[in-house]
Amino acid sequence: MNLRKHLIAGNWKMNGTLGSINEILKIDKLCSDYEVDIALCVPNTIISKANETISHNNLIIGAQNCHYKESGAYTGDVSAKMLKDAGAKIIIAGHSERRQIYKETNEIVNKKATSIINSDLQTIICIGETEEEKNMGLTKKIVCTQLENSMPSISDENNTVVAYEPIWAIGTGKIPSLKEIEVVHKVLRSLISEIKGIETANKMKILYGGSVKPNNAKDIFDIDDVDGALVGGASLKSEDFMDIINIC
Repeated sequence: MNLRKHLIAGNWKMNGTLGSINEILKIDKLCSDYEVDIALCVPNTIISKANETISHNNLIIGAQNCHYKESGAYTGDVSAKMLKDAGAKIIIAGHSERRQIYKETNEIVNKKATSIINSDLQTIICIGETEEEKNMGLTKKIVCTQLENSMPSISDENNTVVAYEPIWAIGTGKIPSLKEIEVVHKVLRSLISEIKGIETANKMKILYGGSVKPNNAKDIFDIDDVDGALVGGASLKSEDFMDIINIC
């Protein structure tokens, strides 16, 4: 028996204005009867409006990043508590763009995820290897090290989702083979079992992300340890995002 309800989460990145609320409303209207969890992690500037506008039947609104402190002299940053106040229900931590461009370490990701959980929100913790690391045969070592050091001790199946996003596949149109995805997800679930116990491991969602599109989603979702997807560009258009949700 599958103990895990699938999650399809969209990451809009630095895209979207108040004019984009119509796309969110289309998704909200179409997804109300689906038996999967659906989230849209949108820019901070439209979280409040999006959350006010949706029906709350199935879709939740989330954020893409936060500071690990609750408040303080951190000009331009936003805390998990503030994002919760705006209406966010879930927050991404450790996306590869944050790790690479902003040099966020596993320790920082851990602190952010801890802050998110302590704010009574869910977190999606992202992990993934570069193309160079993959070519060196280091994929398992890299993703396990990232997960082990990024996942807080207070993580459980209710407050934490893991997303495996090979960096070289994000926005490139390239994806690992189905066998490679299967192997990594199985390794990650085994590691979660070692850290958190088999019961938590069997219930914690592990998503795949990286060039997920309607034409490859079915094969990816058919893999046993894949519990949904973290979708980038394809989540910006309601038609493409709903196609992926339909397939799931």
